[in-house]
Amino acid sequence: MRFPASRRTRRVTPTVPQGLVTASEWAWRTLVIAALVIGTWYLLKSFSGVAIPLAVAVLLTALLTPIRDQFERWGLRPLLATVVAMLLTVVVMAGVFTAIGAQVVREWPQLFDQAGQAVTSLLGWLAAGPLHIEAAQLQEYYAQFTAWLNESRAEIAAALASAGVGVGHFLAGLAIALIATFFFLSGGKGIWRAGLRLVPEHYRAQTDRAAGRGWVSLVAYMRAQVLVAFVDAVGMLIGALILRIPMAWALFAFTFITAFVPVVGAVLSGTIAVLLALVTGGPVTAVIMLGITVLVVQTEGHFLQPILLGRAVSLHPLAVLIGLAIGATLAGIVGALLVIPTLAFSVAFIRGLDPERFGEVQSNRH
Repeated sequence: MRFPASRRTRRVTPTVPQGLVTASEWAWRTLVIAALVIGTWYLLKSFSGVAIPLAVAVLLTALLTPIRDQFERWGLRPLLATVVAMLLTVVVMAGVFTAIGAQVVREWPQLFDQAGQAVTSLLGWLAAGPLHIEAAQLQEYYAQFTAWLNESRAEIAAALASAGVGVGHFLAGLAIALIATFFFLSGGKGIWRAGLRLVPEHYRAQTDRAAGRGWVSLVAYMRAQVLVAFVDAVGMLIGALILRIPMAWALFAFTFITAFVPVVGAVLSGTIAVLLALVTGGPVTAVIMLGITVLVVQTEGHFLQPILLGRAVSLHPLAVLIGLAIGATLAGIVGALLVIPTLAFSVAFIRGLDPERFGEVQSNRH
């Protein structure tokens, strides 16, 4: 017996709000991406002895690619253009370090004498100044320090041995980076085409286009980083020349090299500059040099890095600043060195996967 439709029992299915459905879909996709990123991070961290030199090799390749391309436009074969570009870079760096070494050797005796005079003046100030530290107290402090050194020989030896191992790892990593740079420059396109075969065929063209845009962004980043390093070095050089600090050009070269490590490089070079100013010019000169160093660091951290690098890689200055902070927190100096180029490549790669949609977003913004 069938009941009328009005008397049938109706089952009411609760309706999930569309907002909750959308939020849950975003949530599980975000968790999957986070798991992938964390897994990749731990994998790279476990093989950091290889991963970091290869990452440095990629940056060196991005830096030297325009030079290699110029030699190719002049008619050289790709392999010969790569060799000439790398040799030219080595010759320039060797010339710079040779000139710096000659300056250091020439000015070192004078600097040593000034350091001795500075120590004598410091001891006199400690005895006659507001602290009134007598020579007997200084002798006691020196004896305590000597006793501490004698008691800590084992710890100091272990620290030196660890430093020696670290230097060995650094040299091995440098060799890997240089060899990988040569192969990336000479046959990078072939390596990329071989790796692209691992991508499903109907995604290869899209992936290749996106990777190309990411590479262009990475090359632009390295050019901007050279400009940032040069401006930092010029700032330190001007301050050293005005204050007549010895080895000013050596300080220029050291600042230029260390500036490729954002913020930290300027602090390290500034510390050396302040110590040189203290030894050769006294406390007033050291304070002035400290002010110049702070100005250079602040200019780099709050203007050069966010504005120039952000413009070169199409990133917002705030994203560059936050990226530097996160990279330095997670992996120290290496993280600060690699986070912005990684972010630049990733953003350009993602935009290159769907350029039409990005063009629509851009047009809507304007």
